[in-house]
Amino acid sequence: MTDISADPPVPDAASAATYHPGPRWAVRYFSIFGGQSLSLIGSALTQFVLMWWITSMTGSVAALAMAGIAALLPQALLAPIGGTLADRYSRRLLMIVTDLVSALCMMVLIWLFASGGIALWHIYVAMFVRSAAQAFQMPAASASVAMLVPQDFLQRASGLSQMLMGVVTIAAAPLGALAMSLMPIGWALSIDLFTMVLGIVPLLIFAVPQHPMPEDERGSLWTEFKGGVALVWSDKGLRNLYGLLAVVVLLLMPLHTLVPLLIMTHFGGGAPQVAMLEGLAGIGMILGGIAASLSVPKRAMRRALGALIIANLALMLTGLVPGNLFWLGMIFWAAGSVALVVGNAPMVAILQAVVPNHLQGRVFSLLTMMMGVGAPIGLVVATPVGEAIGVRALFVVAGLLGALICVSGLFSRPLMRLDDRLPAQQDASAA
Repeated sequence: MTDISADPPVPDAASAATYHPGPRWAVRYFSIFGGQSLSLIGSALTQFVLMWWITSMTGSVAALAMAGIAALLPQALLAPIGGTLADRYSRRLLMIVTDLVSALCMMVLIWLFASGGIALWHIYVAMFVRSAAQAFQMPAASASVAMLVPQDFLQRASGLSQMLMGVVTIAAAPLGALAMSLMPIGWALSIDLFTMVLGIVPLLIFAVPQHPMPEDERGSLWTEFKGGVALVWSDKGLRNLYGLLAVVVLLLMPLHTLVPLLIMTHFGGGAPQVAMLEGLAGIGMILGGIAASLSVPKRAMRRALGALIIANLALMLTGLVPGNLFWLGMIFWAAGSVALVVGNAPMVAILQAVVPNHLQGRVFSLLTMMMGVGAPIGLVVATPVGEAIGVRALFVVAGLLGALICVSGLFSRPLMRLDDRLPAQQDASAA
């Protein structure tokens, strides 16, 4: 009988493209993926509960903004360290430890709520610690996928991850509200503790193989992180990919933040309409994830860019829709969510297939940092522009520019040649 908890043999760099995770890999992968999925849903539920508590206790925009910073900034700033450690040490152990840290943090919060000693700053500290833990957990998880599934399953695995994010988007708020209506807040937070345990158990049972970092590449954390940056910068295809994604993040992320303002000022809607749009976005993410997991294109980069073009144009059309046709704006917004996921999944799979596994933690952490820092920068730039030309025009201009940037990617030979480096394409060429 095959021991599915043991590591399959890890190949050297020369044979990495032919690596296979061994028999019954699906049991290992879906057990870990399922556990991490439940843990993610529990964390999202907790985030909703804590944000609602801050809202109900303070009614302060500044308090909510501080909570948002505490929940997002550490992940962006600490991602380089997290990615470097994910390449240097056991990713499996790193995921277990970060989940335990988050669980310990949640236990302290539950005790504070139960004893009546909770204060606002306790919530901020807890959000900061949990966000910092994510900076170490996410690169380890992303880099582990390539060693848990066959190469030809990478795009499907990426689609499943995107689908999960859609489930989280839809489920977090109603599940959090339901939990708060049925039990005290301390018990509601204990759901997150239970799902963390479900996330840790598969990691204790199953091994997560990885390529060791070569001795000649070891050094200080900064030196090792620069090795990941150097790989992206020296590879024209990866450099163009990261540059394109950076521009798209700068253009699109502010639109997702400002959509409530568009609904209020242009469509004359309120909170129910915002909730409907966010729900549709989650449904779109699920549909996009299903589509990406069921259909694997031969030219992944071409599909990714085509889908991102559609996503940008959908946002532009959302701004162009007349104010009395909110239902049509909802359709364009949902279509954009589907396209965004369909475009994102192949790009993640390309990085998992093209980047050497012992560098993937750093490469993915660079992407996390770029998006985490790029989103607020884009918002800072977009805010005065939106005030000058109006939020509706901002949607139109940003969507059109994003589409044009993605169209230019189709004419980048290094970018399009990333497809030729995928295992499926290499096998086809050899045949």
